[in-house]
Amino acid sequence: MNSLIRKISMAMPLTESLMSQRTICTNIRFPTFLQVSSPLLAEPLKKKKKMDPQILKAREERRRKRLEKSIKKLEKNTKQLKPIEEIEWPISLQKQKSLRERTETVSQPQQGQEILKAWRSYKYQQSLQEMKMIDRISSSQMQALEQLRAISEDLYIKAIQMDDSLLPFTAVGPSSTPPIVGYDILDGEYIDETPKWK
Repeated sequence: MNSLIRKISMAMPLTESLMSQRTICTNIRFPTFLQVSSPLLAEPLKKKKKMDPQILKAREERRRKRLEKSIKKLEKNTKQLKPIEEIEWPISLQKQKSLRERTETVSQPQQGQEILKAWRSYKYQQSLQEMKMIDRISSSQMQALEQLRAISEDLYIKAIQMDDSLLPFTAVGPSSTPPIVGYDILDGEYIDETPKWK
């Protein structure tokens, strides 16, 4: 048996660099049955390359500068306000800026002031006419009451008395949004789709 093991070991020479350990054994019940363990491959440890201390120092310096730069960038962005989508100018419109610009200059503020001035004068004239009409009606009413007093004192007293039937005035008009008869209000779901800015 030993001679067989020697023959196998001579046929397959094992070096320490390729195989650290490999065993060959036989079974007790079956002596002719040889069992060979799987080869455990290994190689010597690689020696650490000695780095130049200046190169290591330069790498560390670059890494530190990168970190400082990113910190400065973050500090700048703290003052920056969150963007509002409604106010942002889309890129498609930015590209069409030259096409959309007006060649003619229209003085909008001056035109608006002229319209405002015309509107003010119109409203002033309208209020003057209303005041004149109210004065005319009240003066004609007073003249009619004076003439009625000259004709009959009893009719004058009845004319200046207040009509009680006009005071408890109630009016029911159509509401702006009339309710729908037999409508059951459903509880809806609210999904917040507000974009989060980081």
